[in-house]
Amino acid sequence: MTHEEHHAAKTLGIGKAIAVLTSGGDAQGMNAAVRAVVRVGIFTGARVFFVHEGYQGLVDGGDHIKEATWESVSMMLQLGGTVIGSARCKDFREREGRLRAAYNLVKRGITNLCVIGGDGSLTGADTFRSEWSDLLSDLQKAGKITDEEATKSSYLNIVGLVGSIDNDFCGTDMTIGTDSALHRIMEIVDAITTTAQSHQRTFVLEVMGRHCGYLALVTSLSCGADWVFIPECPPDDDWEEHLCRRLSETRTRGSRLNIIIVAEGAIDKNGKPITSEDIKNLVVKRLGYDTRVTVLGHVQRGGTPSAFDRILGSRMGVEAVMALLEGTPDTPACVVSLSGNQAVRLPLMECVQVTKDVTKAMDEKKFDEALKLRGRSFMNNWEVYKLLAHVRPPVSKSGSHTVAVMNVGAPAAGMNAAVRSTVRIGLIQGNRVLVVHDGFEGLAKGQIEEAGWSYVGGWTGQGGSKLGTKRTLPKKSFEQISANITKFNIQGLVIIGGFEAYTGGLELMEGRKQFDELCIPFVVIPATVSNNVPGSDFSVGADTALNTICTTCDRIKQSAAGTKRRVFIIETMGGYCGYLATMAGLAAGADAAYIFEEPFTIRDLQDLLFHFQANVEHLVQKMKTTVKRGLVLRNEKCNENYTTDFIFNLYSEEGKGIFDSRKNVLGHMQQGGSPTPFDRNFATKMGAKAMNWMSGKIKESYRNGRIFANTPDSGCVLGMRKRALVFQPVAELKDQTDFEHRIPKEQWWLKLRPILKILAKYEIDLDTSDHAHLEHITRKRSGEAAV
Repeated sequence: MTHEEHHAAKTLGIGKAIAVLTSGGDAQGMNAAVRAVVRVGIFTGARVFFVHEGYQGLVDGGDHIKEATWESVSMMLQLGGTVIGSARCKDFREREGRLRAAYNLVKRGITNLCVIGGDGSLTGADTFRSEWSDLLSDLQKAGKITDEEATKSSYLNIVGLVGSIDNDFCGTDMTIGTDSALHRIMEIVDAITTTAQSHQRTFVLEVMGRHCGYLALVTSLSCGADWVFIPECPPDDDWEEHLCRRLSETRTRGSRLNIIIVAEGAIDKNGKPITSEDIKNLVVKRLGYDTRVTVLGHVQRGGTPSAFDRILGSRMGVEAVMALLEGTPDTPACVVSLSGNQAVRLPLMECVQVTKDVTKAMDEKKFDEALKLRGRSFMNNWEVYKLLAHVRPPVSKSGSHTVAVMNVGAPAAGMNAAVRSTVRIGLIQGNRVLVVHDGFEGLAKGQIEEAGWSYVGGWTGQGGSKLGTKRTLPKKSFEQISANITKFNIQGLVIIGGFEAYTGGLELMEGRKQFDELCIPFVVIPATVSNNVPGSDFSVGADTALNTICTTCDRIKQSAAGTKRRVFIIETMGGYCGYLATMAGLAAGADAAYIFEEPFTIRDLQDLLFHFQANVEHLVQKMKTTVKRGLVLRNEKCNENYTTDFIFNLYSEEGKGIFDSRKNVLGHMQQGGSPTPFDRNFATKMGAKAMNWMSGKIKESYRNGRIFANTPDSGCVLGMRKRALVFQPVAELKDQTDFEHRIPKEQWWLKLRPILKILAKYEIDLDTSDHAHLEHITRKRSGEAAV
């Protein structure tokens, strides 16, 4: 990228003004978006204004529209709700209200508006934009604005960010607030599970979602619920019979509880509401089970935003500013969306139209169409739920195959959820499923047993690895492993783990030359907090670790708020991979994140010291303003000489008389804890997809009465790449791997590092070469996203 392009990003906003408002229902992560819009706007040279109380503030003007400063968005990142307020506004729905809003913007020279809200708020913004020139001419005629003011504000740019906990907006995989709402729901479900088991109760949980069942659906996948009711997919006419049969079957299999999830907008095939009370009464009357209803309500909107929502809000805020400043009178109003891990721009009204089409399809009882319009990700969730909750495993195993499941490497939250779905999908397909304890070592020693349906009951919410996991690689035990593959008649292997699972897979491929027994299909599901497995943008367990780091950083920042000026140096896990340090830096609002992958921080001493000096200078500057604390993250292996102690000593020395320093090594707490909703859902879907692939591969490899798989595509890594879940032969991934440092050679998240630096007020160039371009929603929907 040229110097001119760099310079262009820094001067893009000079002479321009941006207003940011939050409207409609609040959602966790809105503050992250507001903070990013303000800071990136100021970075580009633009003036940025807060509009307090949503559209009402735009209509009322006066003190409701205030210029923002860099410091005014400090300490906002970890707060739930919206700091600048939101209100439902009747005035803006009338043309008179919009006329007043236009006047307030023109008088301040604001021609760029960033609206963070749901589809109603975004539709209002589009109406405002389409009327803009008429509103200006009315104001001119009434003598309220001058000709010069009208010329300066001749057109209005609008960019929308979707903030809605329901995830009910078509065109984006995730709306701001959805992940945090799932966190709140799962905390409650986990708590209820313990009490329900004590009393052998049935719990009916009602979650938000008047027109969209996303929260209910993902919750049911994440907690292994017995049944879910959502508006898009009403149950069959005899659902009462089916539900009661399903609940009693769960009990006879040895479960002590039943969980039923209901979206508040749940309906039957005739459009008649199905309420929590209806379900409770049915269960009590027909089965006599002790049944309780819990309506979650506004708890779901509350609390601190998850790491995912903070990063999502920040990324979308950056993209929104770029979209506004690059906008022309001919650019349609756009909405910044998430597709896989890519930020994309989509025409706002196309998305609104598809969102309305879903509601229309449901009103017309075209439920299959409504499901399709929700997009591929939603449909994937629904298919996996139906398989796990509604299909009975066959009684006989005749003609079945034997598949073994194992964990390899360090423990990661979500491993158990992946094992559970792999085992259960295997059983549903009529296979015999074996579980291997203690990784490749257990495979060599014969620590193998058969798993039935209830073996993995209640595993989704449990952290760590119930099967036991070790870092041992298979090469030195090929003879014993081959003997056990024959002894237990293992015809396929599902390996859930980190970098060792991948290198173990490569060793198995090599071993096929010597041992025919190793010629069986295998698939690796990436599961490691480090997120360093080649072939996948995300690993199971990384989201949980990220949230743990975030929560800790929040507490540390809070502890510093009441003390004198202080800098914290925090060491994160990740081996040589800087994913956790970088993403936690973005989510926790760190001043710097030192990682191995940024070459100038390690290649030569002079540059590094200059970099540290710049950091210290930056912190010294920061301490003179109202902000009194600094946060520096360091990846554990970013440099063997510049250790956490070294950075701590340097900052202590350089900061004498200005700030004092503290250090904190987070350690193994990052591998522990209950998995987040993202990790539970991701793991469940990965397990299901891996097992479906495995069944097909075993059938494909069946020759002369036995399995013989010797092609490169019979040993794969299942990974999420940009917008799709894909199987990639391990042999093909070799060239993409830096084996010495156990990381992929290319990592998508490195492109987010400039954002981290800008949001921390560095002198940094923003790489605008990787910005999203306007796409169309029809194309977007054909892509597949993981979660």
